[in-house]
Amino acid sequence: MPRDRDSIEKALAKKGFRKEDSHHRYYTYYDGDKCTGIYTYISTGTKYKVYDDHLLSQMYKQLKLDDRQQLLRLIDCPMDEQQYRDKLREKGFL
Repeated sequence: MPRDRDSIEKALAKKGFRKEDSHHRYYTYYDGDKCTGIYTYISTGTKYKVYDDHLLSQMYKQLKLDDRQQLLRLIDCPMDEQQYRDKLREKGFL
């Protein structure tokens, strides 16, 4: 199911990601003050106001999630920052 770019960006900001602007908007996950190296980027192009299933599939891989459903839970907020952090620890990324 597609998600609009604004809702993705708002969710990432609430979950411990910090934004860096360049030709794309890079969102890097920080565990407290520690940069984890886990990141995704959001295109600023007008063609990408809505992220389709293909782009969401790319994003869940970048964020070290298991599948698109987990990404949708992260975006739609059933998965909070602590749950995301726990998932990354469980998988050995933190």
